[in-house]
Parts: sequence; structure tokens; C-alpha cells
Amino acid sequence: MMAYKDIVSISGLPGLYEMVSSKAEGGIVRSLEDRTTRFVSARQHRFTPIETIEVFTTGANVPLQEVFKAMQQHEDKHPVPDGSKADEKTLRDYFDQVFPELDDDRVYFSDLKKMVRWYAQLRTHGLLQFDTEPAQAEAAQEAAQALAAEQPLSTAEEEKNPRKTSRSRKKKES
Repeated sequence: MMAYKDIVSISGLPGLYEMVSSKAEGGIVRSLEDRTTRFVSARQHRFTPIETIEVFTTGANVPLQEVFKAMQQHEDKHPVPDGSKADEKTLRDYFDQVFPELDDDRVYFSDLKKMVRWYAQLRTHGLLQFDTEPAQAEAAQEAAQALAAEQPLSTAEEEKNPRKTSRSRKKKES
């Protein structure tokens, strides 16, 4: 099942892609727009997970998903303009209403168009459900794994998997 964390932007290619599989020399991606699957070389293109993209604001930079959340919350009052047809004034006015913290000097018109187009693609595919506390969820998972690793083996498991002492390892190495 496709998730927000699996979506990437690829330099030199329009739109968003689902990362199906990755290899050292590139990745197999599926376009969100036309659902075609293809191999993209890492030598010619750079893959950027959209969950790592940040947007310039008048304060500290914010993750792109924060802008998407604001767009989603204001969709009733301020419908999202068509990114392929809207002019710069229309998009700037829209973002002034929805996310006024955007830095107008560093967020270009092309960035605004891209955000609107990406938002539409993600909404079409139902990918606008964000994990609100990814760091907390990851920390909880790591803690559970650490706890499981610390629990002693039962005697039946010990017989199946005897622990090797440093002495037995040294004997095998000689």
C-alpha cells in the first residue's frame, strides 16, 4: 500500500513518484500521474523523499507536509487553484490566505505551482494522511526492540541457541 513516506520527487522529471524498489544504481518508480512504472538511474537523477522537503518561511523552515496540512484545513474556505492555469498573483494571494508565513522572497512562483500540483496529486491518491508524531512513533518502536533484545532466553531457547563464550570463539578462530 502506498504511503506519503514512499513518495519521491525526481530531479529532471515532472510530478511525483512512488518508490517501488531502490538499488545502488537507481530505483524503480511508479508515476502518480499516469501509473507507469520505470527504472530511473541515480547517475542522472536525484531522488528526494517529499517528507524531507522543507519550505522557506519568515521564521524557521517548515516541512512541506505542514503546508499541505494548512491547504487541507482551508480547502472549504479557499479552494485550491489549478496549478497549471493559475498566474503568480492568484497563487501568492492563495498562499497568503492559507499559509501566510511563506517567505515571498525565497519561495518562487515555480515552487508555488509545484506545491499546488503535488497537493492535487496526493489528494487524488488519498495520501494526505500524515503521521503527526513520526519521531515519537520511531522512538517507541526502537525502545520496544531494545526491550525485546534485553529479555533473557528461556531454557528451551538456550538449548537451541547456546551462547558462545569468548573462549569457544577463540578456539574456532585458531
